[in-house]
Amino acid sequence: MDIGLVLQTDPPARLLIDRMIRAERAGFSHGWTFDSCVLWQEPFVIYSRILAETSTLTVGPMVTNPSTRTWEVTASLFATLNDMFGNRTVCGIGRGDSAMRVAGRKPATLDRLSHAMRAVKELAEGRTTEVDGTEMHLPWVGEGARLPIWMGAYGPKALDLTGRQADGFILQLADPFLTEYMVKAVRRAAAEAGRDPEALTVCVAAPAYVTADESPAALAHAREQCRWFGGMVGNHVAELVRHYGEHSGLVPDALTAYIKDRQGYDYSHHGRAGNPDTAFVPDGIVDRFCVIGPVETHLTRLEQLRGLGVDQFAIYAMHDAVESTIDAYGTDIIPALGA
Repeated sequence: MDIGLVLQTDPPARLLIDRMIRAERAGFSHGWTFDSCVLWQEPFVIYSRILAETSTLTVGPMVTNPSTRTWEVTASLFATLNDMFGNRTVCGIGRGDSAMRVAGRKPATLDRLSHAMRAVKELAEGRTTEVDGTEMHLPWVGEGARLPIWMGAYGPKALDLTGRQADGFILQLADPFLTEYMVKAVRRAAAEAGRDPEALTVCVAAPAYVTADESPAALAHAREQCRWFGGMVGNHVAELVRHYGEHSGLVPDALTAYIKDRQGYDYSHHGRAGNPDTAFVPDGIVDRFCVIGPVETHLTRLEQLRGLGVDQFAIYAMHDAVESTIDAYGTDIIPALGA
């Protein structure tokens, strides 16, 4: 199982770059960032520096969207980085949440997302495709250019699209029950489309917080540092409930039930510890969606996820223990998973 690190592009960028270097040295395979250019700094500028100062790390957004940049711009950004550093990028993409809503726009439709994924991949890999009715080609893209497209999804239609089209699936929660449910849905869609379901890469992304022990105080602190994640996931869940209704049978109640007391969401606190809009998230959801506790707890959960077909666990490290989490994974968890 690969281990990735997810960070926000808060200034100073130098700190993020140093943490990605630290992660590579600890054995991490991927360095991810948020992509909301109003809330944080432009990630593609920072990717260039990360790639220049590392040798094996693969970088990408978790996740970009079809609307912030035109599709040829997105493709050109990835293709340029790959030409400079040798196919070390991956395009995580979704409909768009914070990036779109902060700018007063709605997330993209799944149809637009499907067309965008196809166009970005074709252009970044040097092929001709159509963008908004115009045939387009990046003539400078070299032979052998590759750009995997990994789609973030929760709902049934999005899971279906992921299986039918994407190279990988990003699931932003680490609950084994929901992981099993959604991975099966994605692979079923892939098989129905005549694709090899085992060829899709599965990435689970969630906060991880390593504690010294299982004392109530240590676990309580870790939960408070990670509670924001339930609120972030709740944005997507609330949209699913609006679209499909409660107890529809199309979305698991295990995913939707916890948002009943959700009052709203202020994106100025998005993805940050202490977010006041996430008080509705119960401890049980934090424990299910995140990985919290001593090293043994992390190893147990990651082995569960690996057994469900997960290829990568990407750590959201928006809390007060970024470096110690990187180091604990490098010292105690990555070697054990490899063994």
